[in-house]
Amino acid sequence: MNNFFDNQRILQVIWKRRIHFMIVGGIAVLLSAIFSSSFFITPKFKSTARIYPTNLWPLSNESETEQMLEIVNSQDIKLRMFDAFNLAEVYNINREDPLFLTYMLNLYNTHVGASKTEFETVEIKVLDKDPLRASQMCDSIIRFYNEKVQQMHAAKNWEMVEISQKGLEKRTRELDSLLERINQTRSEYQILDYSGQVKEITRGYMEVLAAGRENSTGSREIKRLYDNLANKGTEAWLQESKLAYLTMVIDSLNTVHEFNRSEAEKKISYCYVVQKPVPADKKAYPIRWLIVAFSTLSALFAALLVFVVLDFRKVN
Repeated sequence: MNNFFDNQRILQVIWKRRIHFMIVGGIAVLLSAIFSSSFFITPKFKSTARIYPTNLWPLSNESETEQMLEIVNSQDIKLRMFDAFNLAEVYNINREDPLFLTYMLNLYNTHVGASKTEFETVEIKVLDKDPLRASQMCDSIIRFYNEKVQQMHAAKNWEMVEISQKGLEKRTRELDSLLERINQTRSEYQILDYSGQVKEITRGYMEVLAAGRENSTGSREIKRLYDNLANKGTEAWLQESKLAYLTMVIDSLNTVHEFNRSEAEKKISYCYVVQKPVPADKKAYPIRWLIVAFSTLSALFAALLVFVVLDFRKVN
């Protein structure tokens, strides 16, 4: 066995069979070049884009780049790509096949990929036999990503718009009811401003009492207002306090309502395009020289084993 793997013996076999090795190598080069040509393997072109996230809100412990990658790789975007580029026809998959979606997703994931780079950008790569379509698919993934994030943000903001709208309607009804009671109090008891009136009317009433003019017309009017404040003042003060509170709440709800409506309706980009995709002018697959080199080396190694075995049997 040691003799079988003897280096000197192997070198002798190589030199002895050098013509055979040249023939095997030549045939391997020729066949691998033929079978790696476009007649047997459809050449594919690669389009690449790099995008950087912006205008995203933090979710859980994900970074903005990880969040972007999650959305770019979402099935929603993949399904949109299937329809936008009629990929079932491109990948030659029958739509009636029960495993249609499984086959489509497998082929899509083989041809399209997205990954995070060391610089916190997301790199999108698309392989396709049509260089223009590969570039357009890259562009569409970026556009669908922006639309997907816009929909997510809009849904969140429209939800807040609906909540604040309900709050506004409820508080407005409360305000209308309160204003009706306040107007009634003002009309019946002439309490227009409790905090301002209570000081002036109390001071005026004390002066009337001190001057001994309780029976004059003006004194009786002051006494009537004083009694109104004594009987209805607390109620009027509570109404005024609640009016101030409701006004503040309604202003706050209006601010929330308008802000979220504005956020829901605005159209912005959620990424910076660091590297724009362009149609490739050189195929990326297959790499023919690598196929030829690997095939040739494999053929020569197999030939070496065969020749060594034959030589070993002949000797023994």
